[in-house]
Amino acid sequence: MSAETGLKEVRKRAGLGERRRSMKAGEGLRVCVVGLGYIGLPTASLLGTKGCKVTGVDVRQDVVDTINQGRIHIEEPDLDLLVKSAVNSGKLSASTTPVESDVFVLAVPTPIQSDKQPDVSMVEAAARAIAPWVRKGNLVILESTSPVGTTEDVVARVLREAGHAIGEDVFVAYCPERVLPGRILTELVENDRVVGGVDDASTEVALEFYQSFVRGEVVATDSRTAEMVKLSENSYRDVNIAFANELSMICSEAGISVWEVIRIANRHPRVKILQPGPGVGGHCIAVDPWFIVAGDPANAKLIRAAREVNDRKPHWVIEHVEECAKRVVKPVIACLGLSFKADVDDLRESPAVEIVREIQARNVGELLVVEPHLLSHPDFELVRLDEAVARANIVLVLVDHKQFKRLRRDALNEKILIDTRGLFL
Repeated sequence: MSAETGLKEVRKRAGLGERRRSMKAGEGLRVCVVGLGYIGLPTASLLGTKGCKVTGVDVRQDVVDTINQGRIHIEEPDLDLLVKSAVNSGKLSASTTPVESDVFVLAVPTPIQSDKQPDVSMVEAAARAIAPWVRKGNLVILESTSPVGTTEDVVARVLREAGHAIGEDVFVAYCPERVLPGRILTELVENDRVVGGVDDASTEVALEFYQSFVRGEVVATDSRTAEMVKLSENSYRDVNIAFANELSMICSEAGISVWEVIRIANRHPRVKILQPGPGVGGHCIAVDPWFIVAGDPANAKLIRAAREVNDRKPHWVIEHVEECAKRVVKPVIACLGLSFKADVDDLRESPAVEIVREIQARNVGELLVVEPHLLSHPDFELVRLDEAVARANIVLVLVDHKQFKRLRRDALNEKILIDTRGLFL
């Protein structure tokens, strides 16, 4: 079903006709974005450049102050220019409290707890924060990756408890982000989106909003299906990465290059093995599968197994480093990279951080930590790449940053190389 056909179908089922104001981006639409992190801030600034009057809300005063100065607190290509433009035009401002708006977008963290159970407390807190400001005709959208049922059982419930008639006076929908750090501003507009309301009327209103600024297809469904779509996408990727990571450990024990195995195996027309790494990081892939497992532990056996493989990989790397450290008198370990993926400053759920922190705790040797996308880190003293490589006798590659790819192979001669990213085959 195309987005246009889907819109007609839900409009017909909802029977709304034209009895509400337009929710198209621009046209003086007021938008309140709660949570100004890696998704909220790009979304807020993008909508500001589309003509919306946007208020970004964050609990951190330093984040609010930074944005109101036209600056950014996260690293993302071209985001600084977009924020500066939106702030200078008066279309974007930040605050620690919500304001009356036409559309509310909730983009707050949804982490997992130590027992692998989802924590949606910040979603509930965000819903309670906006509830006094919600008015008849408003649209409330949850964008945070969430367990199935969160939109209905948390966001809609909180608004009902506040006296709002969902689907009649206030519309509630789920639309997960589907963007890649480093390409967020492009993919917010170009990627297909899935939108699911808690009822047909909410789906219609949310569709109209996203279709007004998304060039990709906006696909209509219900909120529970949309929530499962997002979790399924990342669980699918996690399972495939787990195969590569498990294969890398098996090949290492057999004295075989996993990179050579994958290169040759992928010549088969129906085989596409992914590249292994030191684990899996980022808020999405490292977290979302546990939401499915928590919802149905009896049936989510493969998804759980994949998560366990990927969670084990950092510990395997640490053990390998310890073995290599025994081969030198005074180990000096250059740890290249802390972010969860290449060419970003995002440390969320990063296996590199876990590995470096544990090596430090075990006192394996002197650590020289390199992260070109950070100015500082609270736990590690950062050093320059050239200094770290020159002084180290063990080089541990954890992230495939562009700067590391330019490193000359002869600079690693006579050093023990532990390359978890396959940069130096």
